[in-house]
Amino acid sequence: MAIRKLIAFIFLCAACVGPASARVLRVCADPNNMPFSNEHQQGFENHLVALVAKNLDAQVEYVWWAQRRGNIRNTLKAGLCDVIPGVASGLEMLATTQPYYRSTYVFVTRSDRKLTFTGFDDAQLHQLKIGVQMIGDDFANTPPAHALTKRGIVDNVRGYMLYGDYAQDSPPRLILEDVAQGKLDVAIVWGPLAGYYAQKIRPKLALQSVGVSNDGPELPMVFDISMGVRRQDRELKQEIEHVLTQHRREIDALLHRYGVPIA
Repeated sequence: MAIRKLIAFIFLCAACVGPASARVLRVCADPNNMPFSNEHQQGFENHLVALVAKNLDAQVEYVWWAQRRGNIRNTLKAGLCDVIPGVASGLEMLATTQPYYRSTYVFVTRSDRKLTFTGFDDAQLHQLKIGVQMIGDDFANTPPAHALTKRGIVDNVRGYMLYGDYAQDSPPRLILEDVAQGKLDVAIVWGPLAGYYAQKIRPKLALQSVGVSNDGPELPMVFDISMGVRRQDRELKQEIEHVLTQHRREIDALLHRYGVPIA
């Protein structure tokens, strides 16, 4: 009887312990920033994270953090997560994987206006109502804003915070809605944001690349985008890069589905 009880106890303990803990991939992402990511995991970065995790036999654990100044310092570098998708390649604060897409700023207009531009030197830009994305409170802090300021195009420009009112759903879309509603003649917007909402907003919007990869050495208009990890996490970086390479076609199809302009 004692032996049978001992055997039963051993099996019970084995059942309690269960299988080895699954690998966890801790990811920091914005919960309200479509088309990139949201808390419902509907963004293309969410889908990309799921693809990477599946191929690493890992479970995704999100740390939701609004995309604001200091988010890398307060998340990845603070040890809250291991990966941040959607960062500019070569960003000094972390180690970045090989890029998985390259996009550009675009001019956005209503299709029925049939406006086209030769670039930032186009004379029309001095007369039209222009929307431009901002990061801080001085408006001239994104490459297109600097490019306009260099040319004296200021009085007819309206700034839109890149982060926006976080109480709204995907606040950066406001600049595109204002183009559709005629409040702006043209907006200069980061391509993936413009491409995604151009598929959804009516009246229909038209996109045109700004036409240059940079406006002088300090004003890039085209960016390679990568996943970011801590500098010491070399093995994780290599693992992610392997997935990105092996699934290139699948990633390209994902970006196309979300309307991302590829430079």
